[in-house]
Amino acid sequence: MIGGVVMEEILSVKNLSVSFNTYAGEVKAVRNISFHLNVGETLVVVGESGCGKTVTSKSIVRLLPEDITNINSEAEIIFDNKDILKMNNKELENLRGRDISMIFQDPMTYLNPTMKIGDQIAESLMIHEHMEKKDALDKTVEMLELVKIPNAKKRINQYPHEFSGGMRQRVMIAIALACNPKILIADEPTTALDVTTQADIMELIGDLQEKLNTSVMIITHDLGIAAEVADRIQVMYAGEIIERGTKKEIFENPQHPYTWALLQSVPSLENKNKEKLYSLGGTPPELLAPPKGCAFAARCEYCMKVCKKIKPPVTKISDNQSVSCWLKHSLAPKTEMPESLRRY
Repeated sequence: MIGGVVMEEILSVKNLSVSFNTYAGEVKAVRNISFHLNVGETLVVVGESGCGKTVTSKSIVRLLPEDITNINSEAEIIFDNKDILKMNNKELENLRGRDISMIFQDPMTYLNPTMKIGDQIAESLMIHEHMEKKDALDKTVEMLELVKIPNAKKRINQYPHEFSGGMRQRVMIAIALACNPKILIADEPTTALDVTTQADIMELIGDLQEKLNTSVMIITHDLGIAAEVADRIQVMYAGEIIERGTKKEIFENPQHPYTWALLQSVPSLENKNKEKLYSLGGTPPELLAPPKGCAFAARCEYCMKVCKKIKPPVTKISDNQSVSCWLKHSLAPKTEMPESLRRY
């Protein structure tokens, strides 16, 4: 329930753990996380690089390299009453692009440099919608116009290198949305784009979501994006979800010291004293051997003895907000969030 409205779940991830076999040992990239995505909502996953955001998103569409990836047997990723982790190759082909689509952060890595843009979008339509090539190209022109690429009829015959970074990202969005998927996963969709183009891309995703009633999951390290588009936010650290809640709850009543640190590092127009931005010291833990207790303990200025020894339980703050932190235990000393966050 969000804002008193009962939401229908479209995706449910339960007890997901993902590790990778490397020359140094087994890296535990995602550690027993559970979450859901509702119909028509925008869920934003935030956290530092290496916290498990991208691994989580790629797990949903089974795009991780099978030869080095381990997913625990208890995990479930339920979509349309089916477990994606148990799907065969044919079922996965039908799922990707048609039901769940993904936008990646570097379009040049995922666009074929030897194929015309029109052919790359039409290919998805021919596979999933069984269109003839002429009809698929007509729909391709419509999709390019929908993502606001000018001269669409001409540009379907151009190659990726003839498009700017922002326009290539629009092409990726057109490919992702060509078959009207139920879920769109956007992994750092504005990385390496200038601020104006970033705003355009996020506005475009929002507009298309409204038109198509698509559920959107956005992976980002940018809290500015979360503040702009999120319905709900979940904060990841060292492969775990450490806090989750509605946008209003996370920005106005954050509970975890790591969330406090992320928010303090965001510039504020209200800061007229030209104070330095907050910088979180230390580095995330090594996930070859994750710590026994709270993963954030070594960097937390509020750390207690129990934090280093025992993993904190999940404490429910409201219907939508919960946090994994010993500071929220009934016997812990009362700790107020930093004064610098009162602006939220």
